Amino acid sequence: MRRGAAAVVAALAVVACLPVGAAADTGKPADRNAVSAPIVRTEQFGVNWERVYVESAAMNRTVAVDVLHGSGEGPRPTLYLLDGVDAERVSDWLTKGSAAAYFADKPVDVVLPSGGTGSMYSDWLRPDAALGWNRWETFLTAELPGTIESYIHSDGRRAVAGVSMGAQGAMMLAHRHPGLYKAAAGMSGCYSTVDGTGSAVTTMTVASRGGNVVNLWGPPGTLDWLTHDSTVGAEALRGMVIYLSAASGIPNGVDLTDIAQSPDIATALQTIGGGVALEAGSRLCTDHFAQRLDHLGIPATVHYEPSGIHAWTDFATQLAPAWEAIATAFAPSGGS
Repeated sequence: MRRGAAAVVAALAVVACLPVGAAADTGKPADRNAVSAPIVRTEQFGVNWERVYVESAAMNRTVAVDVLHGSGEGPRPTLYLLDGVDAERVSDWLTKGSAAAYFADKPVDVVLPSGGTGSMYSDWLRPDAALGWNRWETFLTAELPGTIESYIHSDGRRAVAGVSMGAQGAMMLAHRHPGLYKAAAGMSGCYSTVDGTGSAVTTMTVASRGGNVVNLWGPPGTLDWLTHDSTVGAEALRGMVIYLSAASGIPNGVDLTDIAQSPDIATALQTIGGGVALEAGSRLCTDHFAQRLDHLGIPATVHYEPSGIHAWTDFATQLAPAWEAIATAFAPSGGS
């Protein structure tokens, strides 16, 4: 047996001996008030859009977090909405995904962290030459909630959602911190880290932005890879509202129009080719994860678009049905 395969088999044996949810436990606190992360300053970008700068002790830097204040009388629940692999200075959900317009009349405060490029929204084992020091799991589960929810006067109910890398990150945080979220949604994501497809997707995601995946969880196939696998840790999702979606990878009319209007059609065609492959892979990953949840008897809403590629034009269309599912967890009789 190869070393990597042997490590996975041994790790599975360890997981099998642990109580439900223990496979997800890394000793990190799930208490949203566990760690102090002071607010350094704020900026107002619009009537309901505010940028909050939070000092993270875990990452030893200031993290910019955008907040879309919801409609109606507060306090309101909080949705943490994670970006894809680029995770630029301002979340692509705001610059490309139309999140500000969509949530303008929704009774939820949306929190959008920025700057997690290629990080998998995870705690890394060591600093990376290209991607720096990433402790996103600690920031998002132990530092940020207590700080930001106190600032916006949240009602204490929360959900997490994301697209692409953020979809994997959202489900990962949910399964590794049972009870922290009432709902979790993944759009165009991949949820395994140890099967062939999932390991490859994780490696490519980190490498696509210059990172070394060994700095993330160690060599592929070792224990940390297993404990970050949401298909393995799926039992910990029981009781949450779960939503999954993906497109087919088949370009639609909007995708083709974007190519035709591009100033560099040749480059646009290459880009759309990558988008086709990535979304087809996301569809396979989503189907695999949905089957795992079904096998465990864990309810999930799964939505497949008949066309669409791995691009923001298509991601934006997945936001409304994701929110509609998440909102049921915040209804008087919804969630766990």
